[in-house]
Amino acid sequence: MTMNGLQRFMGGSPAQVLLRLIVISLIVGVVLSALGLSPYDIVEKARQLVWRVWNMGFGAIEWFWQYFLLGAVIVIPVWVIIRLLNLGKGG
Repeated sequence: MTMNGLQRFMGGSPAQVLLRLIVISLIVGVVLSALGLSPYDIVEKARQLVWRVWNMGFGAIEWFWQYFLLGAVIVIPVWVIIRLLNLGKGG
C-alpha cells in the first residue's frame, strides 16, 4: 500500500497520528503535572523569554545562538540517526 502526501507528511494515517498525539500529550501532561507545572506557567515563561529577548537587544542574538547550538548538538545527530534507521523501512 502506498502512502499519499498527507500520510507521508504525518507519518501514518491522520486518525492514527491523532490518536498517538493524544496519548503522548496525556503522558506529557501527567509528567508536567507531577513536576508542578501548569499550562499557564509555560505560557508565562514563554512570555518572559520573549520580553527578555526584546529587552536584551543584540546581546540576545548571542544568547539565542548559544542555546541553539547547545540543543542542535543533540537534536541533529539524533534526527540523522532516526532518519537512517527509518531509511530501510521505506518510510
